[in-house]
Amino acid sequence: DARVVVSMLRKVALGLAHAHANGLVHRDVKPENVLVGADGEPQVADFGLVRDLGASTDLTSEGQVMGTYAYMAPEQAAGRSDGIGPWTDVHALGVMLYEGLCGQLPYDGANGSEFLVSILTKEPPSLRERNPAVPEDLEAVTTKCLEKEPSRRYLDAGALPQEHMDHGLRG
Repeated sequence: DARVVVSMLRKVALGLAHAHANGLVHRDVKPENVLVGADGEPQVADFGLVRDLGASTDLTSEGQVMGTYAYMAPEQAAGRSDGIGPWTDVHALGVMLYEGLCGQLPYDGANGSEFLVSILTKEPPSLRERNPAVPEDLEAVTTKCLEKEPSRRYLDAGALPQEHMDHGLRG
C-alpha cells in the first residue's frame, strides 16, 4: 500500500534528518535497517557504517565501497569517500520510495558489480510508467532523491518536502 510506504518513509526521513542535523550520515539506509516497533512506528537502526562529519579523521579509505549495493548512491558506488554526505542517505531514501511505490528497484544487477555499473551509468525507469497511480509530485520527490549528481538531490533528509510526500497519503 503506497500510503503505508509513504507514511513510514516520511518518519524515516524525519529520523535521518535528526541524524543529519547532528553531523551523522548513516551510509546504509535500506528496508532491513528500518525496524517497526510494536506500536507500528519505524526506527532507523544499524548505524554500523555511520560517518561522523565532525570527526577529524575518516576511517573510510578512498576507493572503498561501503553499504548495500541496491541502495547505494553513485558517490558510494564509485568509492568516493570525499563525496559522502547527508545527500547520500537521501539517495537511499529515494531508492526505498521507488521500490515501495512500484515494487521494483530503480537499478538492477545480477551481482554487486552489475549493480554498481547500473547505479553509475543508468537512469531509473520512470516511476509513473511502472505505477501510473503515483501522484506527479511524489514522483518528482523520488526522482530528485535519485539524481546522480549529489548537488541536484535534497541536501539532507530534512529538506525533503513533506507536503509532497503527504500527497501520497491521500486517495
